[in-house]
Amino acid sequence: MKTQEMNRDWIATARTLSQALPYLQRYTGATVVIKLGGHAMGSDEAMDDFARDVVLMRQVGINPVIVHGGGPMINAMLERLEIKSDFVNGKRVTDAATVEVVEMVLSGVVNKRIVQAINRQGGKAVGLSGKDANLIVCDQTNPDLGFVGTPADMNPAILHELFANDTIPVIAPLGAGRNGETYNINGDTAAGAIASALQADRLLLLTDVAGVKNGEGEVLTELKAQQIRDLTKEGVIAGGMIPKTETALSAIEKGVRAVVILDGRAPNACLLELFTEHGAGSLIRAD
Repeated sequence: MKTQEMNRDWIATARTLSQALPYLQRYTGATVVIKLGGHAMGSDEAMDDFARDVVLMRQVGINPVIVHGGGPMINAMLERLEIKSDFVNGKRVTDAATVEVVEMVLSGVVNKRIVQAINRQGGKAVGLSGKDANLIVCDQTNPDLGFVGTPADMNPAILHELFANDTIPVIAPLGAGRNGETYNINGDTAAGAIASALQADRLLLLTDVAGVKNGEGEVLTELKAQQIRDLTKEGVIAGGMIPKTETALSAIEKGVRAVVILDGRAPNACLLELFTEHGAGSLIRAD
């Protein structure tokens, strides 16, 4: 009986692989930018699962790019160092002391944790930030917010070099100022800017919700840009979902083929989205 059950499991696995073939072919050579949020990183086990999925993507010919956040880790370090934060309209003021901590945490602890996880799974990952090779040159977003930047000039040549060497870039959302400053960038904004610069096939925004929901709380699996605008105007899209959908609309307008907002805590979320018929989360396309 046990052998029969095992055989059924193996057959189901083989069938799943077979059904994935058209999608594997579809994405060969494609660039997929993945925004990994601080909350979506979870446990070491969850990180290893994510890293395994990324290595598999690279193995089948996709060029994955990881852009990560790290808000919870930054908050914990600021608290440990007893550096107090001021807020303007709900946004943290990033002064000189704070931006040093942000860079230390993002480019150091968080970035290297992701790089090591991918390398442990047999991949070849390299960590960098938007400051490296002037990948992201920023203008100051708002003087009242201090060292917070908005991407202005993108220089993705370094990423193409890494792709050519089968290397997975892992990018911390920091940018270079025009006068040597270091700017902190919203992680979703950085991911959108990088996806646009690469004309990516997909931008996957991993978050801690299942996707964009309608007024009844049901996840909308496919949306056009105008639907996003309408739902925002109606107040259905609100709170933390607004910057994500704004990032999606901006990326699509700049040439990204589609954006998906999905739950990064779900097992194999990226593989489900790319390699199955039903996908995962909310897929947003141009009108």
